[in-house]
Amino acid sequence: MTKLMEWIFVAGALGAIWLALLTNKIENIFVKDYYQLLLFSPIIFIVLFGIYALIIVLYRVFTFNNCNEAADELQKEIQEAKVDLQRQGFYFKEH
Repeated sequence: MTKLMEWIFVAGALGAIWLALLTNKIENIFVKDYYQLLLFSPIIFIVLFGIYALIIVLYRVFTFNNCNEAADELQKEIQEAKVDLQRQGFYFKEH
């Protein structure tokens, strides 16, 4: 099962429960007391998911590791490619 299918399954299950509570198919005291909260709960969940996603993105940006060895290797390969191209007749302007 792909991650997309997992998300669709969970969203469908939660949506079915929400709709059943909203239309009083499931009798519950909570529904009668907090109908407004139940009505706006999808919006609240979307906002909470957005906050969660923002926190995860910021955390991963702040903990991103630099790989100096790979950067040095890439610079070496670029120089080798320049030398090879110069042997073939291409010339580069240095900035």
